[in-house]
Amino acid sequence: MLNPNLDNIQLTKDDYERYSRHIILPEVGLDGQKKLKAASVLCIGTGGLGSPLLLYLAAAGIGRIGIVDFDVVDHSNLHRQIIHGTSWVGKPKIESAKSRILEINPSCQVDLYETRLSSENALDIVRGYDVVVDGTDNFPTRYLVNDACVLMDKPNVYGSIFRFEGQATVFNYEGGPNYRDLYPEPPPPGLVPSCAEGGVLGVLCGIIGTIQATETVKIILGAGNTLSGRLLLYNALDMTFRQLKLRPNPERPVIEKLIDYEQFCGITQAQAEAAKQQAELSEISVLELKALIDTQADDYLLLDVRNPNEYEIARIPGSVLVPLPDIENGSGIETVRAKLNGHRLIAHCKMGGRSAKALGILKQAGIEGTNVKGGIIAWSREVDPSVPEY
Repeated sequence: MLNPNLDNIQLTKDDYERYSRHIILPEVGLDGQKKLKAASVLCIGTGGLGSPLLLYLAAAGIGRIGIVDFDVVDHSNLHRQIIHGTSWVGKPKIESAKSRILEINPSCQVDLYETRLSSENALDIVRGYDVVVDGTDNFPTRYLVNDACVLMDKPNVYGSIFRFEGQATVFNYEGGPNYRDLYPEPPPPGLVPSCAEGGVLGVLCGIIGTIQATETVKIILGAGNTLSGRLLLYNALDMTFRQLKLRPNPERPVIEKLIDYEQFCGITQAQAEAAKQQAELSEISVLELKALIDTQADDYLLLDVRNPNEYEIARIPGSVLVPLPDIENGSGIETVRAKLNGHRLIAHCKMGGRSAKALGILKQAGIEGTNVKGGIIAWSREVDPSVPEY
């Protein structure tokens, strides 16, 4: 439990009116609202999770909020990142978030860190806050946030989302487990698809992000039972919640310093392998593909390896769908071979990564092909703007 000195914390007339429903709660009261006003919370990321939790932390009366993010608002963010609006597309997320926070709570101090959190800056940034909330979507940053919180002895309120499922817990709090007790080692790069590839239900972010905000407020108040030692699993399709017990691993390596988390997660090596594979694959630009299509040549097969629902959203004329999972499990290889019928193969996906992977698998089966650089997103931007981006 945090124990701030409340002697110099005063509630204004506006505070009494604004937080009256808090103050009349015995578990909050005047001292509790003063604790919230005295507290400082660092949010890593202003995406799907960061958006709702920042809104509710500001509304709860947190006195100081820090935000770490270096991205800009994109149209594809708006279905789930509710702190941002259409007028902020193309502008920094942290500026958008600050603007919205100050509309909700004008007296909140908002500190902005428009940078990528790294081993070089993490300790300096984390040091000045009472609670850290992890709203990130990649393994290197999650390990980095965890280790920085362990070294600085800060509670780490964790959440993650994918498709229709989410999870939340509290790490490094009152002797409880940390992220490395849940995931001692990261999964191989590429094994877990991103939300950009697999999708995510927008409202799921609100549920998990709000749970994170709730846990943060409880930690500051010292009220109730937190999720420390419990991993909360939520399935939106089934509308079910489950809990798993988490315990510190006595054999867990001691965290003594921050490391190279990209290398720890195997991303540096994976990127090198991907670059090598990409170099070995022949490529074609979308403009070159358009010129080929315009010739009405019939000596090639344009293979789309995206998922069927993506194919329904947008497609390049003349493309044939054989999803990457079918190619990975082998069933799609013979389908491609049959459809190829001796012609040359050109493959594409959303941005070029999955089609490169598919071509690598097909190459091992004796089928050579060419990758469309940038995928259908490049086609939309450079050839046919009527094709929707997603």
